[in-house]
Amino acid sequence: MSQRMQQLFGDRKPLIAMVHVPPLPGTPLYDARAGVGGLISAVQRDLELLLEAGFDAYMFCNEGDRPYQLKAGPEAAAVMARVVTECAPREHPFGVDFLWDASCALAVAVATGAGFMREVLTGAWESDMGLWQGEAAHVLRERRRLDAEDLAIMMNVTPEFASPIGRRSPAEAARSAVVSSLADAILVSGPMAGAEPGRATLEEVREAVPPEVPVLLNTGARAETIADYLRVADGCIVGSYLKVDGYTWNPVDGERARRFVESAREVSVA
Repeated sequence: MSQRMQQLFGDRKPLIAMVHVPPLPGTPLYDARAGVGGLISAVQRDLELLLEAGFDAYMFCNEGDRPYQLKAGPEAAAVMARVVTECAPREHPFGVDFLWDASCALAVAVATGAGFMREVLTGAWESDMGLWQGEAAHVLRERRRLDAEDLAIMMNVTPEFASPIGRRSPAEAARSAVVSSLADAILVSGPMAGAEPGRATLEEVREAVPPEVPVLLNTGARAETIADYLRVADGCIVGSYLKVDGYTWNPVDGERARRFVESAREVSVA
């Protein structure tokens, strides 16, 4: 496993639970009556159930900010940093993601002491947000400038809500992300949140990427299938399945979270 990922997780296959932050101030679905305090309370409730389930790590994300944009405002970075600072479980590794502004994710990660971040940093895409271009060179230079060299950067090479501009396969893009863009881990996603990628795609990416760089299942993880996926993948990130009725924007269902961890542990310690 890559050095940064090794420091976080050792040799085990990490189970990373998403901690979805409700809509932030200024976004269309923001609950102004509940305010920022309401965001924190909702995150704390979800996180308590996820901690009880026993995941290896937790990742905070502005999942509620539909429709997503490619550049965040300063208020978004400030509120995300406050939520993460007040809620992060310091006894476990935690990370951040910002849909879909990698510079904002990096800023929040540095401000809160996160151990890892997740973003789309390579390639060019047509997406629900319009044309989208990766910024790996900028973000990795900023990581160095901000003296955050221990921060692991997980790169999603098959982003949700988007399709590539170009003809490279996911396996080719993944290998390039490692060799050229210095990814600490590769993430493989389905077409949208909660949707699983093809098993063949995951296998091809795992085969293409050097063995010391982990490949994680990024979307579509389910209790019923996770043991099978983890025989190929080196870990997983899960969010939608853990919610009431498996719906991305519902609260966390503690029983679903426990069932997922129990199923995944069959192979996650291999």
